[in-house]
Amino acid sequence: MNIHADQRSGYGNENKTGTTGSSGRSTTGDINADLNNLRADFNSLKDTMTDYISKTSSGALDSAKKATSDVANKASDLASAATEQAKTFASELERMGRNNPLGAIAGAVLVGVVIGLIGRGGRS
Repeated sequence: MNIHADQRSGYGNENKTGTTGSSGRSTTGDINADLNNLRADFNSLKDTMTDYISKTSSGALDSAKKATSDVANKASDLASAATEQAKTFASELERMGRNNPLGAIAGAVLVGVVIGLIGRGGRS
């Protein structure tokens, strides 16, 4: 916004006498008052921004804590479900071994052979 000194309100041709004369003293007083008003406005803006940033960061921290808590709860639920599945699978294998011991031995031998082949890798 380009406004020439002549177009601003309160700054007409009568204030162009410089710092000499009676209008010079009032201009200096006006400038000091304007500077004091600007300082007050900047301090108010600084306080407003500080409050806003503080509230925003506090809200973000609360959201992060809630999200972390939710993830921890879901991980705990998943771990307990996996533990339950492992127990169920182990008990099922035990039941199958008791009902069919030869099949359990054959399965164990097969698993051993596969592990041996994998451990051997590409070596002859």
